[in-house]
Amino acid sequence: MEFSRRNFLKTCAISAAMMTVGCTSQTKTIQVDSPEPAPSAPKQIDVDQWVKSVCRYCGTGCGVLIGVKDGKVAAVKGDPDNEGNKGLLCAKGYYLPQVITHSERVTKPLIRKNGKLEPCTWDEAMELVTAKFKESIANNGPDSVAFYGSGQQLAEEGYVANKLFKGAIGTNNIDGNPRLCMASAVGGFTTTFGADEPMGCLEDFEHANVFFIIGSNIAEAHPVLFGRLTDKKKKDPDTKIIIADPRRHRSHEIADISLQFVPGTDMALLHAMAYVIIEEGMADEEFIAKHTSFSNGKEAITFAAYKEFLKEFTPEKAEKVTGLPAAQIQEVARLFGEKGKNTMSMWTMGINQRVAGVWANNLIHNLHLLTGKICKPGSTPFSLTGQPSACGSVRETGALSHLLPGHRVIANEKHRKEVAELWGVPADRISPQAGLHTMELFKACGDGRVKCLYVMCTNPAHSLPNVNAYQEGFEKVFLVVAEAFHPTATTKYADVVLPAAFWCEKEGVYGNTDRRTQHLAKAINPPGEAKPDLDILLDLAQRLGYGELFPFKTPEDVWNEYLKCTTGTHMELATYPALREAHGIQWPVKDHQGNKGAVRRYVAPEDPYVKEGIDFYSAKDHKAVIFARPYLGPAEVVDEEYPYYLTTGRILEHWHTLTMTGKCPTLMRAVPKQYVELNPQDAAELGIKEGDTVRLVSRRGKVEIPVRVGKPGEPRPGLLFALWFEPDPLVNAVTIDAVDAASKEPEFKICAVKIEKV
Repeated sequence: MEFSRRNFLKTCAISAAMMTVGCTSQTKTIQVDSPEPAPSAPKQIDVDQWVKSVCRYCGTGCGVLIGVKDGKVAAVKGDPDNEGNKGLLCAKGYYLPQVITHSERVTKPLIRKNGKLEPCTWDEAMELVTAKFKESIANNGPDSVAFYGSGQQLAEEGYVANKLFKGAIGTNNIDGNPRLCMASAVGGFTTTFGADEPMGCLEDFEHANVFFIIGSNIAEAHPVLFGRLTDKKKKDPDTKIIIADPRRHRSHEIADISLQFVPGTDMALLHAMAYVIIEEGMADEEFIAKHTSFSNGKEAITFAAYKEFLKEFTPEKAEKVTGLPAAQIQEVARLFGEKGKNTMSMWTMGINQRVAGVWANNLIHNLHLLTGKICKPGSTPFSLTGQPSACGSVRETGALSHLLPGHRVIANEKHRKEVAELWGVPADRISPQAGLHTMELFKACGDGRVKCLYVMCTNPAHSLPNVNAYQEGFEKVFLVVAEAFHPTATTKYADVVLPAAFWCEKEGVYGNTDRRTQHLAKAINPPGEAKPDLDILLDLAQRLGYGELFPFKTPEDVWNEYLKCTTGTHMELATYPALREAHGIQWPVKDHQGNKGAVRRYVAPEDPYVKEGIDFYSAKDHKAVIFARPYLGPAEVVDEEYPYYLTTGRILEHWHTLTMTGKCPTLMRAVPKQYVELNPQDAAELGIKEGDTVRLVSRRGKVEIPVRVGKPGEPRPGLLFALWFEPDPLVNAVTIDAVDAASKEPEFKICAVKIEKV
């Protein structure tokens, strides 16, 4: 059988169907050298032990059982006791073992000598890093050094990096790639509810009657959750699924209604839905009066003023902006707001990666607050997280330039004093000024403000938007990269590469999409001289002279100190012994006691901080905010010179920048090259056919890439969709680096381009 993407997805579908009808994960063991993605009757193999862990990819938090034989990973299977996946894994998860032993694993430290990275000893590498950082701090101040981390790092690693740079060195220049994906979701949660992260949970899938999915290709970006969604639809055919996205993709295969709006006009759609909900009597006015307030973003307003504001967004007016029929907007609003039905909203990068990202998040929350469809089983706004621990290892540990641990913020003097005391540093050691956010940080590498940069567990020389504009910074800064694989687009610029342990080669904690904290046990030893990132950071802290602040011997030692940072914050986490035993525990866990957390927040009896009913206790006056946000379109619109919109995204088989899935032969055979999709109408007008190579040109750069016409997805006319996983061609040379004013998240999802046949 030809190994095509169709065959690949077919075998994955068989796998999902097996789990849907109740097959156990014990029949789903996949061998490392298996030539097929997810065979229907895999062979059984013997292992010495099964080790409980969590998948390395998206934020779903799928439980994984790792089969170890003779000190090596022999197989993986889904953990049937994990609420996130209930034994099911997607293709990427099944084939993680192929990644571990790839020939491009870094097994010795590397130092750049005479333009080339050469092997060296750990002591030589760390002494060079220490000397460069000390010299820069002494000559240019602490803000001349910086750290850039990842939503793929472990929570203990994020916490120690945060403490080292903010508490010991004294710079807030620590940020990470969640700034590129989840910062707008954070902004939406905090402005609406007063605190970050969803109040709902994965269990809500089973209780919802209506699913409103906007800006998310859940079938390919979160395939296990898509399986859960299709299972719900099979069991209850009356379930309604609405998918709003300018591109038709695999998720639309189960949609009852598809909303292919003009790119960047989502705010008009969401406001128009709110208008219909109120005009047609679907608003829960008792809930609104008791639990909400209204704001225009500058000052408080009344419900009456909000209604007046929405008159600019009638379905008829929204039709002219979005390209969606007014009747269709009314239909989806009625489905969303129908009384007696539970509605769950889900979104990801299509909403977040926008200059209006925070505001668009607010408007999704508005719909739930207006209808009272929130904090109830099956009724919740539910942000889907892109990375395995963007929540737990960055947002919760405070490892962004404006945050501190436990959802504290740098701008708050009380928060700074609390953390300084917990860290054992002077109160003024933590600067009151936020550090450099991601895009400003890499700009600062180019203009000389940042002299030394430590990058851990991510590949920014590939993943930044308008990436060529930041090349000078990568060349000028003293760049340290802790990485499991080489070469990557970033290690090619590195002065020092530190070999990092990968996934199951170390112990630690992830924090997943629905506030689910999970322990990853160490299953095998790392290859060669590779070390856990935690050990590397602790070594650096010792060499820089801050050893007394970092007395940790184990990840559990780090966790125990971190727990103190969450005490009294309403995001108390579980203890290490509890996490080792459990298959995920949702916070808050009051007083850190027990192995049962809050399934849903802000509602009694599930949330231990709510006495009765619903209480948005993190918000001012305990009331969530409904926002009258002014309409804001994309930063760049099409014109005569650049007449097409370009958007980018993922597919099921690949993840981020190929640093992992690119090491998996099975996944690479399924989709070996990236491509750009055209609508058939556009292709015919341009005289472009399937397989042609085209040049995409923006105001920032250009890229040559092969064409797919009307498959596997189909963007609306005037829109192009490109995958971005390959370093050559580098699609991010074309994308725009305009950012949301509040979240500082870039607008990856929309830019203007012209297309030329090569």
